[in-house]
Amino acid sequence: MRNTLKQTASGSEYRINYRSVIKKDFKLNKSLYLLMLPVLAYYIIWHYVPMYGALIAFKNFTPRLGTWGSPWVGFKHFIDFFSSPSFGEVLFNTLRISLTTLIFSFPMPIILALLLNELKSARFSKLVQNATYLPHFISLVVICGMVKDFTRDTGIVSYLLSFFGVEPITMLNYPEYFVPIYVISGIWQSVGWESIIFLAALTGIDGSLYEAATIDGAGRWKQTWHITLPGILPTIITMLILRIGGILNVGYEKIILLYNDATLEVADVISTYVYRKGLLEQSWSFSTAVNMFNSVINLLFLCSANFISRKVNDTALW
Repeated sequence: MRNTLKQTASGSEYRINYRSVIKKDFKLNKSLYLLMLPVLAYYIIWHYVPMYGALIAFKNFTPRLGTWGSPWVGFKHFIDFFSSPSFGEVLFNTLRISLTTLIFSFPMPIILALLLNELKSARFSKLVQNATYLPHFISLVVICGMVKDFTRDTGIVSYLLSFFGVEPITMLNYPEYFVPIYVISGIWQSVGWESIIFLAALTGIDGSLYEAATIDGAGRWKQTWHITLPGILPTIITMLILRIGGILNVGYEKIILLYNDATLEVADVISTYVYRKGLLEQSWSFSTAVNMFNSVINLLFLCSANFISRKVNDTALW
């Protein structure tokens, strides 16, 4: 590793030996580097090594011939996907579910964190936190089973709606109810857990700012608007960029557990389409091509959101 020539403010020059700097830093922070090794190994094994398998998107893959032995077909599988009748449907369904989830679920952890921050009773605050955290730790299979039971014609949701003159029905058998049920149940499951990072950001706001605002006569609403929200704005923007970067990543697990033949037209998304094509129909190359398209679009969304954020308010991931 070669040395680098640097110049001080006075104009004198010196050289930095990066090898010695890294060696010294490793001795000082040996325990931290050791803690980092499992995380590094996880990403290498489960995120970088599998990228090798992306080659089959450009091949007519068969297990007998293997990845390198399978014949090249170029962009055939991508063209087949773009020209298939399912392309527009699954892309539209994915965007509709993802954007609806982003619009309605993203603000909820922020609102919950702001409300918890205003509570004066520490005991009641802990009770609310525990109650909202709990659904995150329940198995997704159990959550979806509860959602199905709640939304049946004999479930609690139908029972409550009957007081407003709504006829009891099994909601998941009707396409128009699938997206609202998916989004609302997602908020219930994740709002408490996702609020943790915003609660942590709230603790980093200087308390003297609130004292000065109180002296100036600012009420709680003005303090929230002019101190609290600007204080956590970098965290909000960072989380928003990450969410936009995964705009097409609608997980197949919950969709598969909730949808049926009656709601397939609105519930079939890219991930469930890949699941059916890859595992059920064994079209491995085609499903890999579809998933690669999904990843490329997400990367473009992430880079675009990061670029716009950096230009608008100087807050960005890189």
